[in-house]
Amino acid sequence: MAKETGIRYAAPTPPYDEPFEVAPGIFWLRLRLPLRLDHVNVWLIDEGADGWTVIDTGFDTPETRTVWNAILAGPLAGRPLRRLIVTHYHPDHCGLAGRLCARTGAELWATRTEWLTARWLALDATEAFDDAYEAYDRAAGLPEAFVRQRRQAGNMYRKRAGPPPASYRRVVAGEEIRLGDRRFTVIIGEGHAPEMITMLSREGDLLIAADQILPRISPVVAVAPSAPDADPLTEFLDSLGRYEAIAGDCLVLPSHGRPFFGLPDRLAELRHHHAERLERALAACREPATLFEIMPALFDIEIVPGQLGFALGETYAHMNHLLRHGRVERWRGEDGAWRFRRL
Repeated sequence: MAKETGIRYAAPTPPYDEPFEVAPGIFWLRLRLPLRLDHVNVWLIDEGADGWTVIDTGFDTPETRTVWNAILAGPLAGRPLRRLIVTHYHPDHCGLAGRLCARTGAELWATRTEWLTARWLALDATEAFDDAYEAYDRAAGLPEAFVRQRRQAGNMYRKRAGPPPASYRRVVAGEEIRLGDRRFTVIIGEGHAPEMITMLSREGDLLIAADQILPRISPVVAVAPSAPDADPLTEFLDSLGRYEAIAGDCLVLPSHGRPFFGLPDRLAELRHHHAERLERALAACREPATLFEIMPALFDIEIVPGQLGFALGETYAHMNHLLRHGRVERWRGEDGAWRFRRL
């Protein structure tokens, strides 16, 4: 029999804000995001008489709070929300963790790095935070107007996420977590976030993939201003290997897009995507170029102001990866910006 290639979607897209049972005892809830990526998936796990477990939360915005008010008063009413699992620190996943836990008494479960990062970003209103971002932008060669605009915007995380609870239950790689009638093993994803929770059922038939593996887009793999010389792309590509033994008939529940089958093919596509982007980056620095000058070569869409941070972080990631692997050289120009040149 010929090998089937490509991914296959497991369910139609449900309406926003209405839980849809995508697997026995697991409900898919699509929440709106005010971004080009216009939604995030959260998962409601029926724990029987014990109540409910929720995975991720959406932004901390009045609109999302209104949806959660309806969910708690409607589909989840009558049994407690006893546990909130946050896959990673990004505001579309962690934004309402503090409010939901305070309101319901749910215990927050997270990895240590993701909890620490969420606490820090939600609470940091210091001048030093803005200084680090400005240094990152100037090293990338951003035009002065962009540097000023981004500094004036300040810590955008705090506009989309409240601080998570001050205490939590730590999740670690390899531990077993019971969700409803299933047992899952924690697999840590890296690159998109430093210590992201994904979970594979004991039977190997269901993967809660968070943002590590998405069906149509590559997750953002970006360098943060707090660690401008980091190489998250190597971390991302290496951690994909943790999923390569999972069969193609495993149902994958991603945090964006539709549940799907065909994980091995999707892993191959993600590797190919970044290999192709690395070649584009190399072609863009045959002559010395700043990160801002290299950036347009990596993307097939026009970068609008709201996407500049993601695009610049991805460009940093690809160039730091090439630098680490000895394929480019870099030096500081008189303006303080890095110049890269292909070797």
